[in-house]
Amino acid sequence: MKFLSLFSVLLFSFTLYLVPTEDNVVEVSGRQLIVDNTPYFMKGVCYHPVLRGETERNFSTIDQDLELISEAGINTIRVYAPIDDIEVLDKIDAAGLKLIVSFGYNQNGVYDILSGTFLDYIMKYKDHNSILIWELGNEYNYHPEWFGGDIQNWYNALSQATDQIHDIDPNHPVATAHGDMPDKQALASNPNIDIWGLNVYRWDQPQSVFKEWQTVSDKPVYLSEAGADSYMKISKAGFEQGENQRAQAVANAKIIDAVLDRSDVASGIFIFSFTDGLWKAGNPNQQDIGGWAPNSSGVPYDGAPNEEYWGIVDINRTKKETFEVIKERFVNFSLPSK
Repeated sequence: MKFLSLFSVLLFSFTLYLVPTEDNVVEVSGRQLIVDNTPYFMKGVCYHPVLRGETERNFSTIDQDLELISEAGINTIRVYAPIDDIEVLDKIDAAGLKLIVSFGYNQNGVYDILSGTFLDYIMKYKDHNSILIWELGNEYNYHPEWFGGDIQNWYNALSQATDQIHDIDPNHPVATAHGDMPDKQALASNPNIDIWGLNVYRWDQPQSVFKEWQTVSDKPVYLSEAGADSYMKISKAGFEQGENQRAQAVANAKIIDAVLDRSDVASGIFIFSFTDGLWKAGNPNQQDIGGWAPNSSGVPYDGAPNEEYWGIVDINRTKKETFEVIKERFVNFSLPSK
């Protein structure tokens, strides 16, 4: 019996590691995502855990968070910056969850688009089973001032980055998270985007965006951000001023129902967000009212985004009323059979 040389064994093992399996190939078919040859609807949450008193993301609560996320029927997590920690990625995969990884344009050379280092991250983790979609930018269309006053500069960078990802990873779709509906300029500048994410805040009725989308594109689309906060700046629509978890729960129920009802067009929804962010609007040791977000007058039910009150759980991981609303809908939803 002949034995393979050590070099041959190592080369064979390395080749096996690099070749994707069926478990980490994600495809687009019509308006749907296909994972493991099965249509996949993203029941998602935006996830950026920052501890009380801190301002930077911290995964020390990952085990507790994943347990809550799974309980809520969520199957996909969206993060605003790459997770460069194999232990965290492995835990996400072990929980049976998928991940949308978003890359910023300028993150001081840390896995960002401007420096090109985002490609290093993709090469490093593209075969990890947790990866679902690579996402480029987050509603940059609201910020032409970041691109010399001309948003076309961003669209050019986005198009180039999309092609670069396709060259090195044909097994995962490329998306962007656009602020509401993209206009003709955005769509024409980025024909190779595989699936579009839209951050949509249209009170508690996002369904109009899907009718608009059907008229301009046959590609899949998902709501990369949607939802409501749990603080009412004023009394309105039958909800009292002050912290009001009921207002958040009612709004999120209507928003989710509207999206699930249009699963023929929508490929998913990401509720913003998993936990309250005490770092956003004041002293990170306490929960402050206020904060600001562009194009946010559509936030139910007061038209004011109180930035530290968006969690489906609070900073201590206590469930808000909306948690059960989300759980009821996500756990019981599956794509209709054709």
